[in-house]
Amino acid sequence: MVSAWPAVSYDQWRDTCDTLHAHTQVLGKLAVKLAPPEPQLQHAALRLTARGWETAPLPAPDGSGALVIALDLHRHEAVVEHSAGPSARVALAPDRPVGAVTREVLAAVGRFGGPVQIDPAPQEVPWSVPLDADTEHAHYDQDQAGRYFAAATQAALVLAAYRAPYRGRATPVNAWWGSFDLAVSLFSGLPADPPSPDFIMRNAMDCQEVAVGWWPGDARYPKAAFYAYAHPHPPGFAGLALSPAAARWDPALGEYILDWDDLRSAPDPRAAALAFARSAFQHACAASGWDMALAASAEGQPPPVR
Repeated sequence: MVSAWPAVSYDQWRDTCDTLHAHTQVLGKLAVKLAPPEPQLQHAALRLTARGWETAPLPAPDGSGALVIALDLHRHEAVVEHSAGPSARVALAPDRPVGAVTREVLAAVGRFGGPVQIDPAPQEVPWSVPLDADTEHAHYDQDQAGRYFAAATQAALVLAAYRAPYRGRATPVNAWWGSFDLAVSLFSGLPADPPSPDFIMRNAMDCQEVAVGWWPGDARYPKAAFYAYAHPHPPGFAGLALSPAAARWDPALGEYILDWDDLRSAPDPRAAALAFARSAFQHACAASGWDMALAASAEGQPPPVR
């Protein structure tokens, strides 16, 4: 069995990471196409479940019911399921290119729920070959994918515990297929100017928020890590001392970082990760002038169910 807090070395699993990232983009493109639009592009987000990355139930194009598309990281398959019962599975094999998997997934969606056309151009990645024609990304190591999934599951559970008691508007634990990370955003209720006019920024970042998330490493920062940032970036936010002591401000990223390897060596990794999320949020709220009663609701236990 894989360790609950396994080592995740981006340098070692880079090729599998990029292939898996590309597969998640197919799910995300289907969510964008079929789900009812939501504020901050929430309809485009995926979820990390007990089997892997999944869409929410999506309206079938022909009105016949709901479709769920998933990446099963236990059986290492892409899955298409219809609410009426039909399903299809497409192997994520060591030498199976993204393009071939994409075409089979879209064909299954068409058989079960009617034809759908997605924009196949990949987003927020350094490559540009359309997903349905991608023969470059074909490396898939099941053991590496399993270690990633074990780590991502622990990160998602931390993020869910962090957001649970907050009484303001908050996102679920989103699995973002563009940036290939998991994240939770807590909102103050006030609007904010997007950091740029491009489509994603002007739609996703039009409210004051604090985001805490986790990524498995990428070319920009080749280490698995938790991160935290505030939008808009408030004066005095950078350079504060957070908990645990290993947390630090990264000026190049413009975010607070807590490396996964520092957590793995902690006596209680989950408690250390929660301390990071909560301390980053409280510092951001103080620097941004949030309603401190609302900010305080993120501490402690979830409210009772009456």
